[in-house]
Amino acid sequence: MSSVLSSIRNLFFGHDKKQPIAFQERKARGEFALALDIGTEWIKTVVFSTKNYAKKEARILGISHIKQEYGDMNGGAIVNIGRVAEKCAEAVEKAMVMSNTEPEQMIVGIGGELVKGASTTIQYERPHAHIPISLHELKEIVHRVQWKAFDRVRSQLSDETGYPEVDVKLINAAITEVTIDSFPVANPLGFQGKYLTITIFNAFAPLIHFSSLKSIADQLSFDLLAITAEPYSIAKALNDTNNNTWDGIIIDIGGGTSDIAVVRNGVLEGTKMFALGGQSVTKRIEQLFNLSYKEAEELKLAMPKKKLSRDKLTLLQKTLLQDAKIWRSGVEITLQELSMGETLPSKIYLCGGGSLLPQIPIVLEEETWFNNLPFRAKPSIMQVRCKNIGTFHDETGELQDPQDVTVLGLAHLALELAGEERLIDRILRKTLQMMRN
Repeated sequence: MSSVLSSIRNLFFGHDKKQPIAFQERKARGEFALALDIGTEWIKTVVFSTKNYAKKEARILGISHIKQEYGDMNGGAIVNIGRVAEKCAEAVEKAMVMSNTEPEQMIVGIGGELVKGASTTIQYERPHAHIPISLHELKEIVHRVQWKAFDRVRSQLSDETGYPEVDVKLINAAITEVTIDSFPVANPLGFQGKYLTITIFNAFAPLIHFSSLKSIADQLSFDLLAITAEPYSIAKALNDTNNNTWDGIIIDIGGGTSDIAVVRNGVLEGTKMFALGGQSVTKRIEQLFNLSYKEAEELKLAMPKKKLSRDKLTLLQKTLLQDAKIWRSGVEITLQELSMGETLPSKIYLCGGGSLLPQIPIVLEEETWFNNLPFRAKPSIMQVRCKNIGTFHDETGELQDPQDVTVLGLAHLALELAGEERLIDRILRKTLQMMRN
């Protein structure tokens, strides 16, 4: 197992020229897999069994939480690739030692301010509605639909970020809904009908952000199932757990960013992130009490447990309530963009370590903040727990709510990727391979 850490050191501090893993092809399922969440403040890893992948059940056999060095990540993006890579190897090795297994496959999450996701619905009018859809026709339709969706979302992301389209990388794509003449179907092959409507979720990131994660993943010596947008994995897990009829707004508050996803009627419609998270709270405490960053972080963690003097606690609560309202302004702006003029779901689900800050639910429970947003009623606020993410049996006893929700979402998605692939998903994957080449 020490070879994991040594290979990373050789790559970034030595002369290891190991070739990258080719991850475009679907890998055969192994017995054990690993999920890696590279956050701004913490790297989280779980090792799990995939034996009951068909039921999306898994045993959590190993887990690790490794603290990042301050400044190595910024807004979810890697700044110091060498040090982050070594921390990732340390996290992987620690989880593997706990599990006493050798995972074959890995999934890696990607987040950050510049990661964008959107669903695109495109209707294709078939010239011969009475003829059943053939495999050849289905391939042609998926190919056309994905190219249209790709061009539309990539152009939008380029406009929003200022990055040229050539510097924007498609992270992952997934078909989230298929209908024929307004009737939902799982596999359109063999059906008749005039209008085939396909909804595809695409997630993009700047090429430099994706490449740094890919270079780390390549050196960890596992078959790479996917590098995927983290809000997508959480939304997918919650939707699957609720029989694909779920809707809601997910807010994952990490160290450097807050990631927001909107799901309507089981379809993930879009994701956006903004650069405010737990680190901004720590920096505020650092300035307020003239502390070091480490001391400020310790004080932040003590606050929910009220291990402070009354005067200090009162000052801190007042200051952080103001900061939470600034954070809420970011939520308002992001939700306005994601709503696209349509009514927003009335349930907000919080996860991530930053959601433990007491001021977060307080500002979201206030009566007037949502008045300028298209809610039908005051949104209800709920905390996502690890038990809400698929069916995992934690044999380590070390899963933490709500910090480990994201890495469990990645594990849930890995179970699906390791299982049997739908025909239409296989066609989309082949289309993505052609697009990347």
